[in-house]
Amino acid sequence: MSPDAPQGSPAAHLPDDLPSEQRASLGFLAVVALVSCAADLATKGWAHARLAGFDPKRSGAKVVTIIPDHLDFIFAQNPGGAWSFLRGLPDGLRRPFFLFVSAAAMVFIFSIYRRVHRDQTGMKWGLALALGGAMGNLVDRIRYGWVIDFIDMYVIRGGREFHWPTFNVADIAIVAGVILMSKDMITATRTANAPSPDARGASEGPPGDPAPPLSTEAPPPVPPAS
Repeated sequence: MSPDAPQGSPAAHLPDDLPSEQRASLGFLAVVALVSCAADLATKGWAHARLAGFDPKRSGAKVVTIIPDHLDFIFAQNPGGAWSFLRGLPDGLRRPFFLFVSAAAMVFIFSIYRRVHRDQTGMKWGLALALGGAMGNLVDRIRYGWVIDFIDMYVIRGGREFHWPTFNVADIAIVAGVILMSKDMITATRTANAPSPDARGASEGPPGDPAPPLSTEAPPPVPPAS
């Protein structure tokens, strides 16, 4: 493999000494992360202004129906992690924990990105989107102590509603980032495990020089001992 070839491999096997001219652009990371973070904060701001509070017409929470019986926008405060993980912890423990986890995740993403080759499209986009989503949720935790969720997906079966936990644009960016990174790593693993053309050629022998056919003649008789 030439030194300019992309090192498409899982994060644990990314090169530590990738030349600077071959590294993924930090400008790309900053633009994608900031755009995804801004989109998340803008939609959360809309949700807070439009959906927070009580709706007297419905005698309940405000709801904006996008797809009837499948998708609504509804304001929710999530003090925990994904799927309300650890939301029952006391605020004095929960808030510092998630602030630390979010900050550590951002530092980890940045450190991995510095080892990504500029041609690893899936890894570049995946890390940038994950960073933007982490930034958006971190801003919420700093200013509120909880995260704004507002996207409510559900189905109705047998007269009952089955809801996916509410989420936000930051969560979408993080999930999309993880999918892109996983696809990049799977492709890299398959490429690394595939035999090279040189190896296949060595095992098959040089072209144009086929193995001699097996002889069908009987061996000559052994002369008697004198």
